[in-house]
Formats: sequence, C-alpha cells, structure tokens
Amino acid sequence: MHIRNLMVTTAAATALLCGTAHAETLKIGASLPLTGNFSIAGQKHKQGYELCVDLINEKGGVLGREIELIVSDNRSDPATAINQYERFINVDGVEAVYGTFSSRLTFPVANILAKNGMVHPIPAGGALRIYTQGHDNLFYFQPDAAEYIGASIQGIIQDLVPDGEGPTTAAVVSADDFFANAIQAGLLGEEVKDPADGSTVADLAPGYLADTGIETVFTEKWPEEGFNDWINLANSIKRSGAELIIGLTASAEEAVQLTRSLKTVQADPKLVYFSQGTQAEYLEGTGDSSNGVLVHTSWHKDAPFESTLAGEPFSNTDFVQAFEAVHGAVPDEDSAIPFAVCQGIEQAIAGAGSTDNAAMGDWLSARTKDDPVQTILGRFNWDDVGLPNDKPFLMTQWNGGDLQFVYPTDEFEGVQSMSYPKGGF
Repeated sequence: MHIRNLMVTTAAATALLCGTAHAETLKIGASLPLTGNFSIAGQKHKQGYELCVDLINEKGGVLGREIELIVSDNRSDPATAINQYERFINVDGVEAVYGTFSSRLTFPVANILAKNGMVHPIPAGGALRIYTQGHDNLFYFQPDAAEYIGASIQGIIQDLVPDGEGPTTAAVVSADDFFANAIQAGLLGEEVKDPADGSTVADLAPGYLADTGIETVFTEKWPEEGFNDWINLANSIKRSGAELIIGLTASAEEAVQLTRSLKTVQADPKLVYFSQGTQAEYLEGTGDSSNGVLVHTSWHKDAPFESTLAGEPFSNTDFVQAFEAVHGAVPDEDSAIPFAVCQGIEQAIAGAGSTDNAAMGDWLSARTKDDPVQTILGRFNWDDVGLPNDKPFLMTQWNGGDLQFVYPTDEFEGVQSMSYPKGGF
C-alpha cells in the first residue's frame, strides 16, 4: 500500500490556492449517517470523533494546530456521502478525512477519496470487496474483513465447547446488507465477486461452517429496508431444528427484533451468534433474552489496550472515563472505533510532520507489529490492501446484563468463561 511521494492532493492544492496551507486550524471532514437506517451508529461515531478531537485540542492540537472537525449528515445514502466528501475536499479545503459508517457507504466513498489522493481511514467497512478495488490509500481500523469473522465462531466451537457437545446444524439468516452478506460468504463458502466486472476476487469454499462439520439446514435473507415479518422468520428457524443460530443483522435494532421473535416462538438453540448487539440498546430491548448471545466486537471496555493521544499515554480506562464525563454513559464499540480512527490520523500527521496525504499514507504503510499505530482498539499495522495484520476479532457474550469478553482466551487478561449451551431465549 504505497501512495506516491510526488502526489499533491486536491486538498493540499485547494489549501495553497486559498492561502490556507498554514491556517491556524486543521480542517478534517467526516460524512456520517446521522439520520436514516444507520443513524444510531452514525450518532455514536460522531461522539467518538468529537471526543477525540476535543481531547487533542485540549493538549494543543496537532503540530501546534487546533483541529476543526466538519461533520455532515449523509442520511445513510451513498450518493449523499460521495457528494459530501467531494465538498469537503474541493470546497471546504479539508486536509484530512475520517471515514463513514457501514460497508454500503464506504464502498463508493473509497473511489472518491482514492481519486483525490486522500488517506482513507475506515472505521466501519468490513466487506472484502472494498479492499479489492486496487486503491492504495485504505487503512481499516477493525480486526479483519467481515468474510473472516467465521474463523472466530469456528474457534469458539473447537476450543470452548466440550468434545461431542457442539452444534451439528445451523440456521443462517441475514439482512441483504454489504456487511452481513460478507460474513455469510465466509460462513457458507461463497465466492466474493467484484461488482465492477463480476470477476471472482475470493473463493471461500468450503466455508467455516462446513469446515467445522456443521450442516446448514436453513438460510433466509430479508430486504435491506422495510422488513417486519420477524415472527414468521423465527418460526422457520425453530422448525429447522438448527442447534446454532446465526443472525447477520445490519443494526442493533434488527438484532433486538430477531431476539424478541425467537423468544416469542420459544426457540431453544445450543449456540447463538449475532453480527450486531454489543450496544446498550440491544440489552435494553431484549433484557434476559440476551443471555448467552455471542457478538463479535472490535473493542471491549475491559480490554487493557494501551495507546497514545497527543503524544501521551492514553488507556482504555482513560477513554471510558472521558466518555462518561461528557455523555454520562459507558461507551460501546460504535464510539470507540471512530475514536481509534482519530488517534490513527493524529499519529500519522505527527509522524509525517505534515498533513500531506502522501506522506501520511507512507507513514501508516510503514507501521510494523513492533512499531504500530497505537489505539484504544490495540495495535495496528496493515497489509498491502489495507487490512490489519495479525489482529483477531474479540468475541463477547451477554450474561446477566454484562457484555463479557470470552474469546480468544490468550489475547489479554480478563477473559471470562463462556456459558454453554444457550438454551431458550
């Protein structure tokens, strides 16, 4: 992943033309879904970006310049997100950007930012096809592409479930969503296609479920918008007799609806995994029905990751305390991930000694395991397409109203025992 040293970004050119190359404030733009389908996550991303910027500014800014964060509402619409990033660069004269939420929005935005030579730090865009477009400016601030999340489910079954007691059948139900489709492709062993020409960019056969010896007995996909037939879906899952239920929802709200419906029909699986559900809204909407539900995450409040902010040590505990002081609540990953993106860009600007995006990209690309970007999500260095190297997903489980870290067991201290089997909702 190499951004040519001689490239002059549009943002830099705009700044020079406007006479603001050494402006007192450093403008950074972020287009977020503050309304629409992704609004809850979008609002939390805004909180994460704003908190990080405020803390940096309190310590004197970056290279002696205070950050001016420009946030626009893309209304969960890809075309609007594209237009807003173009405006940031060509009208507002931003010198850097923060990424948006969701693979659906990130995929088209990646083309615009690459065209303009901007470093593209991605908080929430895990679909593998984002990273197979040939862009050299992508840096994903989560563990890995969504297609590989199934490796953690496989690991849990192989490492934590007693021999002979694991699930043998699975139901996989999914929103027709970029991210959910990507996880399903890995689980079921599907091909990942390039939407531009239909070519295969990855063949994931046989899939994590088949490789674990689990037979998929039921699959169903619901439309991205307007679905409300949750009870019928839950009944179909129950009738399948699946011992493992995998719900690939596009939002915490969908995870709530699916959980409630499975409770209504009295489903009784051994193991349940949802792609969304770490948020407080999930617990509030499901109560005791959440017990035993596994959810992957990129962040956990108890993970003892050490990082830096404005050149000083900054721990996960520091982040939680700062967030609670402003918002009166414990943060979840939807605020932690964008905070880490902000940390990464701040370190890139400081490391490069400028806001030249080519230099920033070179600095980020040069990170190694021993000399990484350090964030509240842990360490980051990236491969040549922009995916993190050697960084496992964290698997959490709801138990007694507490989201507990259960896997992998050797990443850091504080791992708790997984409850198994799940049993009824």
